[in-house]
Amino acid sequence: MSDHSASQALRTENVQNYPRPPALEPAGARLRVVLSGTVIADTTEGFRVLETHHPPTYYIPIPDVLAGVLQPAAGRSWCEWKGQAQYFDVKANDVVSHKAAWGYPEPTARFAALKDHVAFYPERMEACFVGDEMVESQPGSFYGGWVTSNLTGIVKGGPGTEGW
Repeated sequence: MSDHSASQALRTENVQNYPRPPALEPAGARLRVVLSGTVIADTTEGFRVLETHHPPTYYIPIPDVLAGVLQPAAGRSWCEWKGQAQYFDVKANDVVSHKAAWGYPEPTARFAALKDHVAFYPERMEACFVGDEMVESQPGSFYGGWVTSNLTGIVKGGPGTEGW
């Protein structure tokens, strides 16, 4: 990891300055996901998607997710930028979090790097981390961004913001 990408997660960023269409870049930090006391995902090879008014959405390579925790779930959704998403229930020990993760099995060409990666809704996990910082969930129940202390600006997802 280069010095530039290692410091990426620490610099102040205004979500209102993120691009549309969204940008895809290496996460530049260690990403971890915990459910039921178990680290179910741990990587330094993740990606983040940056889109105007959204906190970054982090994608973890499926080989860096604990085997057996992802279980295909019913339902699909469509992203105009990334393509058709599939959802996963996430199971660790005796805990099942329904539709708590998603990925793009056949992403668009612009987001081809997301193939064989998965994103987790932080609100449906016990904890998610960027580096050593535990993240907060993006407001609302649809979006899965990870809010960290270095972000400024108006974050989409709360009441009255889902349509813009």
